[in-house]
Amino acid sequence: MSNRHLRWGAYVLVAIGFAVACAFLSHWQFDRSESRSAQLALIEQNHDADPVPLADLLGPDGVLDPQDEWRPVVLTGEYLADEQVLVRNRPHGGTSAFEVLVPFQDSEGRVFLVDRGWVPPGEGESPDAVPAAPSGEVEVVVRLRPTEELPASGRSAPEGQVPTIHVPTVAAALPQHDVVTGAYGQLVSEDPAPDEALGGFDRPTADPGMNLSYAIQWILFAIMGFVFIVYIIRTEITKHREEVEGRPSAPKKVRRDRDAQAEDELLDAAT
Repeated sequence: MSNRHLRWGAYVLVAIGFAVACAFLSHWQFDRSESRSAQLALIEQNHDADPVPLADLLGPDGVLDPQDEWRPVVLTGEYLADEQVLVRNRPHGGTSAFEVLVPFQDSEGRVFLVDRGWVPPGEGESPDAVPAAPSGEVEVVVRLRPTEELPASGRSAPEGQVPTIHVPTVAAALPQHDVVTGAYGQLVSEDPAPDEALGGFDRPTADPGMNLSYAIQWILFAIMGFVFIVYIIRTEITKHREEVEGRPSAPKKVRRDRDAQAEDELLDAAT
């Protein structure tokens, strides 16, 4: 096997390796696209549903069924305003805002964390002011959200603040209460309304994202890799053929030189 054939084999192996990598990345993007589609369908189904009592969706174990995320629930009780916690670095209003997390004790004695909204950052590590929650008996409607993960970076927060809404961490500071740890609620409404409202939560975006487009692009990249290798090989074959056809053969040249010499000798003898 010639060096040229070995080189072509290496080209093909590179194209195959590139295609395998593209197939893996395309599959990953297809999975993300399907996951995003499922999230959008869940939001469409649950976000504007009629509120139901919290006990209808969360049993004694406090575990949230993933299919119930974004479902509105209604609670009656009172805020434990003295246990309020601020959640840092939340993207609202183009700033790193603070969300206001307040435990809410319902009529059955269970405590459920309510994210009442957000306030802009202040001059220091805390907001300049946080509007107070309504006092006394309140009826609140919230949308169910799953507890968030602890930050992978291990970042912390000043006293009275948390870096993320990891419900078990907040519940650990409330040992005297029966806290639901599998979910929390994003506020929809309060009755009676507070004297001053916090920033509210926008409806989740319905943008499906670019994952499906990226998945198709990776498939096209894999095909283009093979097309490029075929082009390179055909170019080398064509160039080699042109070099061979354009090079005169050595035996014919030697034969012509000998014939010319013989003719010269005959002419010399005749003269």
